[in-house]
Amino acid sequence: MTDSRSGTNGPGVAWDEVAWDEMVLVGRVSRTHGIRGHVVVSPETDFAEERFRAGAVLWTRRDATMAPVTIASARFGGARPIVAFDGCTTADEAQRFAGLELRIPEGALQPLAPGTYYHHQLLGCMVETISGTAVGVVTRVDGGSAGSLLVVAGGGGGEVLIPLTSIICVEIDIAARRIRVAPPEGLLELNETKRRRA
Repeated sequence: MTDSRSGTNGPGVAWDEVAWDEMVLVGRVSRTHGIRGHVVVSPETDFAEERFRAGAVLWTRRDATMAPVTIASARFGGARPIVAFDGCTTADEAQRFAGLELRIPEGALQPLAPGTYYHHQLLGCMVETISGTAVGVVTRVDGGSAGSLLVVAGGGGGEVLIPLTSIICVEIDIAARRIRVAPPEGLLELNETKRRRA
């Protein structure tokens, strides 16, 4: 990741937009929890226990200013971690984190097995059929590791849902920002029609 900081290296340092955009979203602070400075996090990662463990460093941004935060303690209430940040000990202090995104540098990501990808790597990829027909651009990925769908913005203004399976997504070239698909007959039209009716 390009380090394009300005100012000093302390907390509250101003980073430019490119540096923030190059970081990877791993969660969002949903709300405060209790009176001792804890917050509930909605994770955006399959590695929540690793990302939200005590001692982990995450980045936040408010008013174009980025700052690192260190997790002092963490526990899981269902699927969502409840964490406390260093120096945050009251509900009022925790409130300032409500709604903020939590990100990490891309270089801090765990390596994945061949044939698996982080969602952010798929965003912006052009999708085309194996015959070369353009389908659209991936705008988001729904679902988790158990079963994901590519949400593709089509040229007609609608969206097409494409299962992220090796049988359908036969070639994923992250470097070229291209995904080639071999969908069963009628799948693309059916999924786009359902989206438009909804």
